[in-house]
Amino acid sequence: MATETADPRPLTGEPVALDLLNTRWMQDGEVTDLFAGAFGLTRIEGLAIWLHSTGLASRFRADAATLVHLLTAREALARAVADPADESARALVDAVLEHGRIRATLTAEGPGERAEFDDPAWGPAWTAARDYLELLGAAPDRIRKCASETCVLHFHDTSRNGTRRWCSMSVCGNRAKASRHYARTRVR
Repeated sequence: MATETADPRPLTGEPVALDLLNTRWMQDGEVTDLFAGAFGLTRIEGLAIWLHSTGLASRFRADAATLVHLLTAREALARAVADPADESARALVDAVLEHGRIRATLTAEGPGERAEFDDPAWGPAWTAARDYLELLGAAPDRIRKCASETCVLHFHDTSRNGTRRWCSMSVCGNRAKASRHYARTRVR
């Protein structure tokens, strides 16, 4: 099954909302999309890899309906992250959130919460939208797009001083350093 296939994305492990945005990335100057058949995977296999990578595979199925809802959420989140003041983007995120809710519960450990969905296929999309709200509530200024002009990845800056600029210092950060070095040595 596809979940045994390694996640081909260059940046994983971000909060679910940003991890969903990072299902599109640049490779060899072209946008690559995990949900569009990248690397010979079917769209559903790409979804299965993403669900596994984010820890959602045990709760949600990789099927066509889930993929459609997840693509809706990805577009809504991409617009909201790109322009937090965009009312239509906020409305799109709200439309995704309408498909689920948090239900208060009492567990053996005490008070708890459980997500409920009007249709389980909305679960991953709703989870990503809800995660975005949590990121906004905690530190909206730490939601960042990579500073590289040729990169489309997003990350949550967890650095102590909040100055992280690159999705990956070993890739985009090194490219920027090499470019600056080359520019300095060319001038001489």
